[in-house]
Amino acid sequence: MSSSGHRITHVSDTARWTALHRANESARPDALFSDPLAERLAGEHGRAIVDNAPWRQRSGWWLVARTKLIDDVIAEAIAAGCDRVLNLAAGLDTRPYRLELPPNLVWIEADLPQLLAEKTELLADQTPRCRLTRTAVDLIDPVARCAFLDEALDGASKALVLTEGLLMYLDDRDVVGLANAVKRPEVAWWMVNFTGPELKKTMNNRIAGMRQNAPFKFAPENGVAFFEELGWRTLEVQSLLAAAHRFRRLPLLMRPIAWLRQPDPRRPGRKPFAVVALLTH
Repeated sequence: MSSSGHRITHVSDTARWTALHRANESARPDALFSDPLAERLAGEHGRAIVDNAPWRQRSGWWLVARTKLIDDVIAEAIAAGCDRVLNLAAGLDTRPYRLELPPNLVWIEADLPQLLAEKTELLADQTPRCRLTRTAVDLIDPVARCAFLDEALDGASKALVLTEGLLMYLDDRDVVGLANAVKRPEVAWWMVNFTGPELKKTMNNRIAGMRQNAPFKFAPENGVAFFEELGWRTLEVQSLLAAAHRFRRLPLLMRPIAWLRQPDPRRPGRKPFAVVALLTH
């Protein structure tokens, strides 16, 4: 393997890294979810990135907790009448193949063309459980994004927009643009996840290649208040650390931290902070 084989070389590598952690979780006898396609998608590069990460980051507890929390958000939204899911920067996500979904549910994945093409090829022998389509789009381009949303939301009445693992790689102005773009009457819910400044610094410094090739950028000191000031309303917000502790996935040395008072989600300041939040407007 090349010398870059264990490093993050592009933001798309973070999708392989995440897929490998889903594969590792799925192999546990007490797995929180089952993703039989994850190892195929992660590939050797995904495994190399994880195997060469600092030991404190190697378990991927925050990614496992995030996956489980978002699985639950999707199930609850469908029970509440969700008729469309837009997965923005879908990466190597496999939820249309592994979740129990209504066959008539429209699920639209959007991402960069190269990653979508690779994913389509790797999953060519698989059948999704819903009406899945994929669209190549640059979500940072306002014109392309608007055209995509116009088409993707046509006919929807209670859509759920997922931005799992996306916002932290965007500049603040791009997050504002995206927040305003998805604030449409067809969108009932927007799922976001993000970290605070301290964890942004930690991730950029400790994961090989992250700062150079896929740096964390968005990390608001005012937490979910950042979105509330843009006209969104917070339905729920869950700490990844607290969820990982509840799911029994937090490393032993970190468990005492879970008993401490968690940061205020609207005033986390510079305390370690990572959440999944469900928003509406």
